[in-house]
Amino acid sequence: MVRTWQVGLSERIDASRPAPLYMQIIQAVIHDVESGRLTSGTYLPSSRELARMLGVNRKTVVLAYEDLIAQGWLSTTATRGTMVSATLPEQGAGRRGGAGGAGGAIRPAAPGYRFNRPPDRPLALPAGRGLKLDEGAPDGRLFPPELLARAYRTATHRVSRSNGLQYRDPRGTPELRDAIAGMLKAQRGLPVGRENICITRGSQNGIFLAAMALLRPGDAVIMEALTYEPAMAAFQALGARIVPVGLDEGGMDVDAVEEACRRHPVRAVFVTPHHQFPTTVALRPDRRLRLVEMARQYGFALIEDDYDHEFHFQSQPLLPIAAYAPEQVIHVGSLSKLLLPALRIGYVAAPAPMIDALAHMISLSDGMGNGVTENAVATLIADGELRRHARKARQVYAGRREGFARELRRVLGDRVDFRIPDGGLAFWLRFPGDMDRMEERAAAAGLRFAPSRSFMASADAPRGLRVGFASLDDEEARIAIAGLGQAAG
Repeated sequence: MVRTWQVGLSERIDASRPAPLYMQIIQAVIHDVESGRLTSGTYLPSSRELARMLGVNRKTVVLAYEDLIAQGWLSTTATRGTMVSATLPEQGAGRRGGAGGAGGAIRPAAPGYRFNRPPDRPLALPAGRGLKLDEGAPDGRLFPPELLARAYRTATHRVSRSNGLQYRDPRGTPELRDAIAGMLKAQRGLPVGRENICITRGSQNGIFLAAMALLRPGDAVIMEALTYEPAMAAFQALGARIVPVGLDEGGMDVDAVEEACRRHPVRAVFVTPHHQFPTTVALRPDRRLRLVEMARQYGFALIEDDYDHEFHFQSQPLLPIAAYAPEQVIHVGSLSKLLLPALRIGYVAAPAPMIDALAHMISLSDGMGNGVTENAVATLIADGELRRHARKARQVYAGRREGFARELRRVLGDRVDFRIPDGGLAFWLRFPGDMDRMEERAAAAGLRFAPSRSFMASADAPRGLRVGFASLDDEEARIAIAGLGQAAG
């Protein structure tokens, strides 16, 4: 029995693997007990004998045996040696080989339970080689790292002195909530205070929290036929039915919204009014007012994604819908474009009872955010560093926007249809012909990007690519557009 068991074990021990040898021995013994190869009461070789068989130091085996005894897998007596604990239940033969097979390398087992599998195509851009074309991200290289380091030092010392490194309010730190409320009042006209702000881990987290508080299975959510896929996926994950409506150069088709409200129990309408995602068009003022009227009439919430409000290159953007209809709007925003996406600072502005509901959802899934990061960001806002950086970044992005448009015209000519966006950090590009073929060629040319189908909430929606320009320097933009030129034929 000892020899038969040892043969299987020796095939699982490999010094080239990153796991320590003693841990590999522990895992192999546990695997064989669970699979039924080692039964209760079975004696194992002595530490000296097993070390000789495996070609390892005896101390390695002793360490493994001691750990297994402490965990209760093995037991030992002074006279008879080490054996599989007699208190362990018998394991069925059906378990044999389930995690790699007899004599095979130990591998993580497939789940033995039901779970909700992710979709075949993940939301995030795939990892790999090639130039990544994002959907409108900022250039993190522009933000001075010394400013961030100084803000973290200041925030850490400040919260440490006040014992602020403990568990705290799931709504976020008072400092950042006050700072964001002040920013929204001064720059966007929202009638909000601290009680109307909840800090989230980015805008997507804010959208999902709002959906959790609003939706029940079977509720309808209206979205544009071309829309923000992560938001749609969040609504669908909670059992909502997506009702797509059309859009044009004036934004969402509000007549179609009203028709949908007559046919479905609409709980929410998702809208990106400033720079529609992905097409970049702005929602006209008259359509905004119609949406508010319908929200009041039919009792649905407007989830307003304040997408790309920070960067407008022509005239000042219109006020958010939440500025004049705060009781009907859940306003979701992020500081990712102004600062760095990696900081994961988003926010929701809404009536205080809704903020309480979001705080409860956070308590269930997270408990609290990152107080040090939140206070560091509050310091950057209070010191004026955020506004100064935004002003400098806006100038850089304005130049990149013009340069990207010129290069598109030079390389692609009439093989692409686009308009220069008034604001935001991305272009909406439409190509004639077979989009599937074009995207395959672009990938072969070394470009990674969100596929055109990812923006479509309905099968008949027009197809195009959303390509960010802000995160690309001149050379990167040239390479990207050259690759698109090759793909367009």
